[in-house]
Amino acid sequence: MSTKEEDLRNKSDLLLQMNPVYKKIPVLIHDGKPVCESLIQVQYVDEVWHDKSSLLSSDPYQRAIARFWADFVNKKIYDLGRKIWTPKGEEQATTKKEFIESLKLLEGKLGDKPYFGGENLGYVDVALVPFYSWFYAYEVWQLQH
Repeated sequence: MSTKEEDLRNKSDLLLQMNPVYKKIPVLIHDGKPVCESLIQVQYVDEVWHDKSSLLSSDPYQRAIARFWADFVNKKIYDLGRKIWTPKGEEQATTKKEFIESLKLLEGKLGDKPYFGGENLGYVDVALVPFYSWFYAYEVWQLQH
């Protein structure tokens, strides 16, 4: 496995060739074929190497539920997380409240389990990984504002 740094202001021919639709990262290239978009990549990895340690349940309903919550993280948490930094005043307070409510909703779904998938790291947990570093930043920012 190898990685390639990408200058997003001066996109490489490889990036444009591998992701001609969105022209953005991340792009997973496996056997010379591109797989774009983070959650789709996680599903792909889970399907290709399912015999190692599956991230999604073998039960279709449980897979659908995991995909729903991963989509919630990908859309709601990401969007609110980005919005919380820019507005001021009442709009910022409303966004902050909605962000906290969304995190509480996720926390309620997690319950007392160590992972959303139960006892093992799962698809929803992986979807949350990029946001873990944000949570500390929000906490510190919250104390200062």
